[in-house]
Parts: sequence; C-alpha cells; structure tokens
Amino acid sequence: MPGPWYDVTVCGSHPVRVGRFFLEPDGGLDRLARAGTVIVPALADVDVAPPADLVEAVRTAHAAGARIVSLCTGVFVLAAAGLLDGLRATTHWAHTAKLAAHYPRVTVEPDVLYVDNGQVLTSAGKSAAMDLCLHLIRRDHGSVVANLAARRLVVPPHRAGGQAQFVTTPVPATDDHPLAALLPWVMQRLDQPLTVDDLARRANLSTRQLTRHFHAVTGTTPLQWLLTQRIRHAQELLETTNDNIDAIAAAAGLGTATTLRRHFHRTVGVPPDTYRQTFRPRD
Repeated sequence: MPGPWYDVTVCGSHPVRVGRFFLEPDGGLDRLARAGTVIVPALADVDVAPPADLVEAVRTAHAAGARIVSLCTGVFVLAAAGLLDGLRATTHWAHTAKLAAHYPRVTVEPDVLYVDNGQVLTSAGKSAAMDLCLHLIRRDHGSVVANLAARRLVVPPHRAGGQAQFVTTPVPATDDHPLAALLPWVMQRLDQPLTVDDLARRANLSTRQLTRHFHAVTGTTPLQWLLTQRIRHAQELLETTNDNIDAIAAAAGLGTATTLRRHFHRTVGVPPDTYRQTFRPRD
C-alpha cells in the first residue's frame, strides 16, 4: 500500500480467543494511553459488564487524545466509560435495545452502519465494522488509499454510514438486482446532466419504481446517490490530478466551482482545496 500506514499493537490483560485460535497480546492495557487510535472489538457477552480495567484504560486513552473506535458490541465498553454520553452511537441491531436501556444518556441509532462523532466512532455488525475501518482509512489517507484497501479486501469502497458523515453508496457486489446495468452506466457519465427521469428511462422503470429499487439496493434516493458519486469522483480527481476546481466541477457533473465547493464542504467537511492539500500523494 502506498504512503504512510499504521503500526498495529494488540493490547490486553490476557490471551483472547479469535475463532479457533488464541491470540497473545503484544502488551498490556496501559499501552492504550499512548495510542493514536484505539479499536475495541466485539464483546462476547453483552449481558456481563465489560471488564473494569478495560473500561478504565479506554477512558484514559480518550482523555489522552486517542481516537476511540468500537466494532459491533465493543460499543458497550465505550458506553460504560461514559464516552458516548450525549452522543449518537450504534451497534448490531440485535443489541441496540439493550444498549439504549443500559445507557439512556446515549442516543442509539439502530438503523445506521456506523456513526462518526469525530474522536469517538461506533459501528454495527461485522460488515459494517469493515465499512467503518475503510471510513477511517479514507479520513486518514484519502480515497485513493481507501479504495486500494477495499479492492484488496474485495469489498465495496465506501458504504453509507449515517446522517452525520459523508455518505457514498457503491455499486452492489452482486449483479442480480434491478439496477445492475444502470449504476455502472451512470458512473461512466458523471460529467453529464442526469435527472431521475433519465435514470428511469434507462432502467425501463417508472420514476416511482426506480425510487423504490434505489432505496432497496443503495439505501438512499436516486438524486442523493448521484450527488455522492459526483462528490466521490471529485475527491479522486483532487487527489490524482492537477486539474483546477472548475475542471473538476465539470468532470464530476457539478457544473461550477461554486456548486462543487458548496456540496463538497457540506458533505466532506472541508473545502476542496484543503482536501487536496491533505490527501495529495507525497513523493
């Protein structure tokens, strides 16, 4: 993989079972306080209170400025540490009711894949955990590196997380859905003006049928999906070309630099120029 990467350390007070294997930690929980990012994996039993030493170590790491991430039921550790009070959070749908009942100060989002609160992030189940990890890579290293990682893992490059973060819904991995031919066709024409009527005609569907299928396949509306694909394409052009903002706006189908800047800042959180300075590959 190009560019800087991550140094990964497994921390714990004792060996843990992963599938059929036992994993020896590289160090104790005290090392969490020196980490840049702490990832708390799923708990085996959410009916038992998380280990007190783990909760305290995560709380200490957070106070030291670490980014704290939970995968699936690891959210119960973050909640026990008080890191989610007043914040949105998610976990596997089978455990959202228990999370809300045990930690009423947490705003539980049962229907999203992951939630990004900045320093604290949570995800739903296994595939959503992968989505959140790719989201972290995209935040840290840009879309080019995140897409390379996704390609290596044979997973979609970026799936919808939730309302508070940049959402891009990919072409689904399977080809047995009503939009299988339409979505790649659209991706090849992002520089062209496209309407819902255009998409419906191409798919040989009514606009109502098209909207229903889009919700089923991508989880969003046709126009929102199209806009996020345009923003994602603009991200890649900002990272990989020297084109000016006007040229990138035209290539992404956003018309003018003003329109691109407005949508880009609203969805990505920074202006296009700042994004380019942050994520342009270094020699």
